[in-house]
Amino acid sequence: MVANVQDYVGRVTLADGAWGTELDKLGCPPGYCREEWNISKPELVEKVAASYVAAGSEIILTNTFGGNRIVLASHGFEARMREFNEAGACISRRAAGHRAKVFGSMGPSGKMLLIGEVDEKTLYDVFREQAEALAAGGADGLVVETMADLTEAMTAVRAAKTTGLPVVGSMTFDSGRDKSCTLMGVTPEQAVQGLTEAGADVIGCNCGIGIDNYIKVAGRLRAATSKPIWVKANAGLPEIDGSRVVYRMTPKEFAQKAREVIEAGANIIGGCCGTTPEFINVLAAAVR
Repeated sequence: MVANVQDYVGRVTLADGAWGTELDKLGCPPGYCREEWNISKPELVEKVAASYVAAGSEIILTNTFGGNRIVLASHGFEARMREFNEAGACISRRAAGHRAKVFGSMGPSGKMLLIGEVDEKTLYDVFREQAEALAAGGADGLVVETMADLTEAMTAVRAAKTTGLPVVGSMTFDSGRDKSCTLMGVTPEQAVQGLTEAGADVIGCNCGIGIDNYIKVAGRLRAATSKPIWVKANAGLPEIDGSRVVYRMTPKEFAQKAREVIEAGANIIGGCCGTTPEFINVLAAAVR
């Protein structure tokens, strides 16, 4: 059931919300490899996926954000890369049924090309392996997300495209004078040019400093491309409350800002860190 990107043109499609913070609520220990839960606690991972489908998400992701071989190596799990990713896609596929599409999540490597911590060929191989595993697990599409380095993002998109699945290229814009560049100084216009060249079918932004900031970013992305625009913003900036990390923005406030993001040009909208199934449920009512 491969996704057709033309389905996302001329309409608003709801994606899901945060995964990491939801898994943490279910007891995933701080700093633990969340992808390992795809094997040891699949029922809890599926609980998160199913909660978003029930809330109205038409696209849900997979618990594989840190599922590339480089990141898994930091947890001692690099040899289980394919197992974790296939399982992650299968879990979301079960939860989605025929009600939602599944896009496999592919996050950054955590290594910097600029200072030679990794090279492009290695990155390409690492992302291709992950993409192939997600495709084998039943993903309908792939999302390369939370990228700051355009070269890494382009490399990941090219690798993901070898599966034949549609690919979203999404970067995090939270830096620069008006907070519209990535940490590495990439502008929305440069992101569109590079990600399009790499073959991305959908261009987007996610994570960052809050949904307010993505109103202008979505507008700049829209002005630079006719491709569908993907936006998954955080529920504001996190705050420390005792031993807890909290996000103060309410679902209603998020939904109101999301309407402005849609007016700016977004086609696919959901949430990132701090958003919950309640956010998606309120968002669904607001945009429909």
